[in-house]
Amino acid sequence: VALPADRAVDAEVDLGTNAGGYVLRARLNVSLPGLDRELARELVDAAHGICPYSKATRSNIDAEINLV
Repeated sequence: VALPADRAVDAEVDLGTNAGGYVLRARLNVSLPGLDRELARELVDAAHGICPYSKATRSNIDAEINLV
């Protein structure tokens, strides 16, 4: 699959607190203009599954991935 030249990822990270101290929450807003939305979601989910950073932070940082 050829990704669009104008693809983009906008990351938003929040620092919050809970009973145990501080926590991070992240939102990744992914733009893949011109791609079918279902295909774009499949690609984003697959990338999140194999990404080394995603693997390292899984269960440590609440991450929400949005298609925009």
